[in-house]
Amino acid sequence: MFRKPYNTRSIGVGRIERDGSLTLVQRVEDEGKEAHDRRWHVKQVAADRFSGTMSEAVGPVVIDRVGERYRFRFKMKGNLSAEQIMLPLPGGRSARSSVKVKRMGITVATTEGTIRKI
Repeated sequence: MFRKPYNTRSIGVGRIERDGSLTLVQRVEDEGKEAHDRRWHVKQVAADRFSGTMSEAVGPVVIDRVGERYRFRFKMKGNLSAEQIMLPLPGGRSARSSVKVKRMGITVATTEGTIRKI
């Protein structure tokens, strides 16, 4: 909060496990900070609904498919709540991502990005 914008980049490697869940490890590089790993583990729990964990989340990550989009919701340290909207793009090799982080209902951070399969 109250920081100037900065660049961030992440590179991830994922796999589908035998039980059908997704395991993803992202190497996150935030400008001016030391790189760190972010770990995800997600499984489908119902039609159009997924649940999982993420190393920076406090508690579960809930993911709902809403039309063509996926909505991720989770809590973070510092009484923050995050909502990420991911929209797969035609061709199936990329998606647009938009994240809003709120504290006490007020947006304190936003990010926009593109996810590409390499």
